[in-house]
Amino acid sequence: MSDDKNKPSEGVILEGEVIPNTDKKYEQAKSALAVGDAEQAHALASNKETPPEVLYYLAENGDDEARVGVAKNTATPMQADEILVDDEHAEVRMELARKIARIIPNLNPDDADELQKHSINILNKLAEDQLPKVREIIATELKETDKAPKELIIKLAHDPEEIVAAPILEYSPLLSDNDLREIVAAGVVGEALEAISRRKKISDDLAEAIASTLEIPAVAALLTNKDADIREETMVKIVTQAQTTEVLHKPLVERPNLSLRIMKRVAGFVASALVHKMVDNAQLDEKTASELIRRTRKVIDGQAPDIEDTMSAQERAMDFLNRGMLDDDLVLDLIKNRKKQLLVHCLALMASLSVPVVDKILSSKNGRAVTALCWMAELKMRTAIEVQIKIAGVPHAQAVQAKGGTDYPFNQAEMQQNLLFFTG
Repeated sequence: MSDDKNKPSEGVILEGEVIPNTDKKYEQAKSALAVGDAEQAHALASNKETPPEVLYYLAENGDDEARVGVAKNTATPMQADEILVDDEHAEVRMELARKIARIIPNLNPDDADELQKHSINILNKLAEDQLPKVREIIATELKETDKAPKELIIKLAHDPEEIVAAPILEYSPLLSDNDLREIVAAGVVGEALEAISRRKKISDDLAEAIASTLEIPAVAALLTNKDADIREETMVKIVTQAQTTEVLHKPLVERPNLSLRIMKRVAGFVASALVHKMVDNAQLDEKTASELIRRTRKVIDGQAPDIEDTMSAQERAMDFLNRGMLDDDLVLDLIKNRKKQLLVHCLALMASLSVPVVDKILSSKNGRAVTALCWMAELKMRTAIEVQIKIAGVPHAQAVQAKGGTDYPFNQAEMQQNLLFFTG
């Protein structure tokens, strides 16, 4: 009579598969799986001491939560990980991508070739996953390592999704200058191109390639990158673009070590405040600084390339306002160049009054009213004197003079009273 039923079991049969019996831990796992205890199965999936055979079984037969646990588990055998590469549940693939990507930089030369082969094979498959988030996880984990396969890094760098390509393009030490220039030449745009502009080291050739794209955010990022080498010819190209692109003005003037040639061109079209900032940053001598500041006023004579002759006085005044140029220097230049109508619109904006009211005040020959207007426009008293005599036609002997040589002679109540007749 057969005594087979008294022999020790060689394994447990679960859904047609035989899992070998190896030790006591396996026996405990077998029992949990046999009765379909989901909570126990989830615990086994996450436990690093769970027998490999059980993890393999769960990779094929566990529910979503169990397979996520197996994907996270660093004790999971590579054969089980390979099963999970094509798992229908996105979180399984995401956790698997995160785990394997973290393994790659830590593989030692002494690690088994088979382990490296399996790990790289899994990552290559996941790097083609249809879900961008899976690919993004790999890119984020590998962005700063120099131990990842170069082919994988190149694949991620060319990924059509910006969230995948950008981390690699900004940080990866495995991308050479030639690699980056080829990627720029291939037509990369948006955040991916900006990421290249933010790299710790940008060669002058790569800077030229980025500037040639005329992609405004990328060029702005390039200008703010102090580790970017930008040739003079490239800067000329950027300055030409900046003449009609205001968003480039601030990063341009804040760029360190601008040549005097470039600063002279920039001073011809950016706001007065930015020119002063550029001058201060460059620590120029007084003569050179004064020359640059004078260049900001050429816009008034229609000499600047970004002010069209067809612009109305109102449009020009608004343009000056947007550029931060409505100040004493501008008013004095308008007086000097006899641009009364433009000055009327500028003073209206500066004093928050209507154009007809300002025009009426300047035509009144009333020195007190003109002085009050200039006070409301926050101009200096010396400028107010020039406006009285040279624009409003107030006789010199009747013009309101400064108190103490520089101050307005009236208090706030008197100023408002001087304007009351014109403003109602």
